[in-house]
Amino acid sequence: MTFGDHGMPYGAQQPDPYAAWAAEQERIRRARRTRRVVGGAAGAVLAVAVAAGAVMALGGGGDSPSAAAGTPDSSGTPAAAATPSAGPSAPRVDVTLPSDAPSSLPSLLARPVIGPAQAFPEKDVTLKDGSRFRRVDLASTTECDRGMAPELAQLIEQGGPCLRLTAALFTDAARRSQVTVTVVSFQRVEDASRVFMMASLDPVTYQVVSLDPPPGAGLPTVPPGSAGVFRRVMTVRSVVFANGQWGDGAETGEAELTRQTQGLLGYADETVVAYEQG
Repeated sequence: MTFGDHGMPYGAQQPDPYAAWAAEQERIRRARRTRRVVGGAAGAVLAVAVAAGAVMALGGGGDSPSAAAGTPDSSGTPAAAATPSAGPSAPRVDVTLPSDAPSSLPSLLARPVIGPAQAFPEKDVTLKDGSRFRRVDLASTTECDRGMAPELAQLIEQGGPCLRLTAALFTDAARRSQVTVTVVSFQRVEDASRVFMMASLDPVTYQVVSLDPPPGAGLPTVPPGSAGVFRRVMTVRSVVFANGQWGDGAETGEAELTRQTQGLLGYADETVVAYEQG
């Protein structure tokens, strides 16, 4: 298992490939300021309830909230290696549960977080519309920053830790698409809500990393900077991300790629919700 390129939103111009992680992060930061984002957001009832609570984005270093929200870390250094003087960090985002949060929430949060066997139990998946997909890779780690952008890791550091990140790579029956579905789980609902909110506002900056196909999968590695589709949904205590790209890096067929990405996100959402709600 290796984590691959973040990808570019559809409609963005492809830059030359970058070999180094730091250079790739700088390219993404430039792109997010100049290119449109193709992304969507959906949330469960609980996510709506949390959104109704007190949510406040506070800029650091004297910046206004709006300016801070649009200014990522300029160091190009992953969050684990960043220092306080490295540059602007993720905006401060405080989230509290509303007073009418479900009474069953404490017992639900007492359950262990979802693992890879529960999140992605099937290697061959058939969606409700008949579309068939094959899971070609599966990875899980408690070191969540390994599978996400530095800005997202910095955002998570503001609250409780990410307990587990599990990612699965799917391809369609034609073996053309590559869709990475990632489940990022937290102990507290507030922390999942913070991540969901910021990823919905800026999907390019606050995103998880797509998986590269393993050597035995017989699939190409998506060219760096290729166009992609980004989707996400919040469950009880997790945020589920779906990043879809064509394996050859094609920028055509956006509607079909969106359909596949959204379909796999819905499949994972139902699976995670069923586990987390007991």
